[in-house]
Amino acid sequence: MAVNKITNKGVVNKELVNRANQVSTKGTTIRGNRETTIIPGNNFADNYSITLKDVDTAVLNHVKNVMKPMVREANETFKIPVYYGNEERWKNFRKRGVLRDKNGSLILPLIMFRRTDVSFDDNMPMSFDHDVKGEFIKVARSNAWSKDNQYDRFSVQRGLKPVQEVIYTGMPDHVVCNYSVVMMTNYIEQMNILSDLFLEHIGTYFGDSEQYKFLSSLDGSISDASEMNQDGERLIKTEFGLSIKAYVIPEFTSNIFGTTNETSKALTPSRVVFGFEGDATDEQVGK
Repeated sequence: MAVNKITNKGVVNKELVNRANQVSTKGTTIRGNRETTIIPGNNFADNYSITLKDVDTAVLNHVKNVMKPMVREANETFKIPVYYGNEERWKNFRKRGVLRDKNGSLILPLIMFRRTDVSFDDNMPMSFDHDVKGEFIKVARSNAWSKDNQYDRFSVQRGLKPVQEVIYTGMPDHVVCNYSVVMMTNYIEQMNILSDLFLEHIGTYFGDSEQYKFLSSLDGSISDASEMNQDGERLIKTEFGLSIKAYVIPEFTSNIFGTTNETSKALTPSRVVFGFEGDATDEQVGK
């Protein structure tokens, strides 16, 4: 009689499993032989950090996914493409005055923005860089259920409370990011719609539901729409400055003590016991 081999070695007999000794694996990913605990951030596989790229992505996603700029032309509604002006694209745009696709056709309408400068926020000087080791100033970023909690009656009788895993980071550096925004359309009516849309959202927090949120403000004023002639084509162009109050946290910090990870994990106490330790005599206790 042929016997089939067991291909799934992970199968266990449920009758022999003690549920009291099992722990929760929620929030844990296993990749090969490595076990990684999920910590907050966009990329759960890496350590927690907030960079200038995250700020740019939050602004770009807010304009695309939250504002959703659209215009009407010839009884049709079009979504306006939103671009981030990298070095090559922004240089060609400034040199030619317009943006063209691979076929040489003029891209209209469009919205393009680029980060021009970054400065420290004088109103929020609370990075506490003097705490070099990061032992005294910490910020709690996440509070999750610990996987080491056991579900048994013995823990209840001992008065043990569930333990929470808390993710701590250092204080962020508060900065102000200034952006140059350029909008181009075919008609002045379309430009008025875009200007009204930005005036509605400026002063709110930029960022969608799955990204960071940063407070925005208008840097200066929105320039008047002007007609331009580029190779015999008519277009409307408007520029303005956008200021974003953001904060950044590096993944690692280098100091005189070496390289320090900005992320640390701590567990809340499971039980608090009040007692007395000392050499108090009976007379002192009576007093």
